[in-house]
Amino acid sequence: MLNTPEPNGALVGFQQCPVLGVGLGLRRPLLESTLAATDVIDWLEFTPENYMGRGGKSIRILQRAQAHFPLVSHGVSLSLGSVDPVSEVYLRDLAALFDWAQPAWFSDHLCFSSVDGLYFNDLMPLPRTRETVRHVVSRIHQVQDRIQRVFLIENISQYLNTPFDDMADADFISEIVTEADCGLLLDVNNVYVNSVNHGFDPLTFLENIPLERVVQIHVAGHHQFPEGLVDTHGAPVIGPVWDLLEWVLQRTRPCGVMLERDTHLPPFATLVPELQKIRQLWEQTGQPVVNQMVHLKGALAHVPA
Repeated sequence: MLNTPEPNGALVGFQQCPVLGVGLGLRRPLLESTLAATDVIDWLEFTPENYMGRGGKSIRILQRAQAHFPLVSHGVSLSLGSVDPVSEVYLRDLAALFDWAQPAWFSDHLCFSSVDGLYFNDLMPLPRTRETVRHVVSRIHQVQDRIQRVFLIENISQYLNTPFDDMADADFISEIVTEADCGLLLDVNNVYVNSVNHGFDPLTFLENIPLERVVQIHVAGHHQFPEGLVDTHGAPVIGPVWDLLEWVLQRTRPCGVMLERDTHLPPFATLVPELQKIRQLWEQTGQPVVNQMVHLKGALAHVPA
């Protein structure tokens, strides 16, 4: 079931995902402060690769997080655009983790990160062709059939175009999410970074993607280098990125907006104004917030020892 219009024309929900509100990534150096910040955070995003097939301290951290907040999963290793087979071991471990962590939805990136079975820590852009669309859609269907949860793909920051591209990026993303019938994790910082580096209007890009499929939004900072902008998740969010977030929230009703900060982690108190800014934009555009903690009692009953 896709989003349905409100009387004011805004769009609400995607496949009945819970509305979570303002989120933050679960980062171990900020763990204690994060778990105590129930007044500024509504939910947490975790990286499943840090917990799949593991026990001990890793699982205890995720247990503690789950006891305080609803969870959402954001993976980095599906390598949706690779020609390598989708790893059945990965999907098996992911499903086992989700059986007890019970994420509200899960996501990964529209990219490839493996070749001939070798994984590398980068998110490589795909050739924007209809052949790629068919290939990625097939792999998304495979993931959805195996995991049976709402799945989102994220638009990446990309620093090169391939000589094979014959589609605009917005059209490429739109065809994939529509044909795969999946959701979209919209990273507005990535949109801004790409717009500066590749010289296009970010609002035109946003006007040409299916905002009705946006379930989650990422907001982050980047760094300016002589060669261009780099999405580092290691700096404060700048004004134009806040403007893009506000523009999107005025036009659609996602289920959550999350601040990404992965590098150059400051004291937690430094992040609070940015979390409050997200809350301000969320509330002034009429976003509801629903307490989702009730579901945790049943989920925690299945947490592995």
